[in-house]
Amino acid sequence: MELIVPTLGESITEATVSKWLKKVGDSFEADEPLVEIETDKITVEVPAPSAGSISEIKVEEGADVNIGGVLALLGDKKSTNGSAKTEKVQTKEAPKEAPIAEKVSTLPSTNQDNTKLSPSVKKLIAENNLSTDKISSSRSDGRLTKEDVFNYMNNPSAKTTSSKEREEVVKMSKIRKTIATRLKESQNTAAILTTFNEVDMSEIMKVRESKKEDFMERYNVKLGFMSFFVKAVVSSLQEFPAVNAEIRDENIIYKNHFDIGIAVGTEKGLVVPVLKDADTMTFGDIEQNIVELSTKAKEGSLTMNDLTGGTFTISNGGVYGSMLSTPIINRPQSGILGMHNIQKRAVVVNDEIVIRPMMYLAFSYDHRIIDGKESVGFLVSIKNLLENPSKLILGV
Repeated sequence: MELIVPTLGESITEATVSKWLKKVGDSFEADEPLVEIETDKITVEVPAPSAGSISEIKVEEGADVNIGGVLALLGDKKSTNGSAKTEKVQTKEAPKEAPIAEKVSTLPSTNQDNTKLSPSVKKLIAENNLSTDKISSSRSDGRLTKEDVFNYMNNPSAKTTSSKEREEVVKMSKIRKTIATRLKESQNTAAILTTFNEVDMSEIMKVRESKKEDFMERYNVKLGFMSFFVKAVVSSLQEFPAVNAEIRDENIIYKNHFDIGIAVGTEKGLVVPVLKDADTMTFGDIEQNIVELSTKAKEGSLTMNDLTGGTFTISNGGVYGSMLSTPIINRPQSGILGMHNIQKRAVVVNDEIVIRPMMYLAFSYDHRIIDGKESVGFLVSIKNLLENPSKLILGV
């Protein structure tokens, strides 16, 4: 039986094996994950079609494989009784402490040829769990002496830094390569400009504080800032349809649906899961969906449906402490809104200097399709809605 790379989406033709969860000889049950594969969009686990064991791995970790390609050959499930007995016997016969020779054989793999080390140097290195890469030799032939080892142990300032420590070469993942390619394509294709504004978050913070317990009780999720921003963005997109459009060949495609991408940072890179039909969602729906998508993003369980179809993106650099940025458009979309950190600042209100919680907003847009007047109007609309949240809640 063969373990095959499943179909992962219309636009995906290949994947990379990121991690084998089983090795040759291991048994498994039906639907048990056997291997993690990574595409330019998501990381997925490939489950076992039925109970069995790994007979042969055809694609090693880090290698690419086409959709429909063979990942491994599978055999019948093996009995573990015999191996269990063998391990038990070996455990009884094993000495309590391994001889020095065995300890030396487990030295870390290094650039220094261990066969050229004297037995006393090997013993000293093994007993202190040292790496020969980090120890400088005083001899012209590069061979280490006991004095070299003692000098390393007793004089930290004399410790050398190996090339392995100074630089580390890591192959880019599929997701990281795709992020790099698309960001550069966006810069090269779109005429990107960014306009800025600031928003007083006082009223939203008052609403959150007064309604947080009722909201939690009703929706079983916290009332965050993002639901207000999604609502404000959708309302402003309806007012400025060009921002929700895209250029396709020589045509402008105006979208009558509002699918808002929410940028989420993960260990493997940035992903943008999408809130589908956000215009039909309540505040509770938005917050629940954001929590669900963020959790799936961090667990690496997002599906292709979660990641496709966005018409506009919101990126919140404020969660990392960013005060101001110029976000890059997520092609083929025509705009992206950047949220930032909330800071108390002195501002003038009714000719008086007051302290208010302020946030800078950045709106990057494709000037080929969105004019300056529209871009500024769009961002001002968002600002006004956020500073008057009753309009978002009541629609008036």
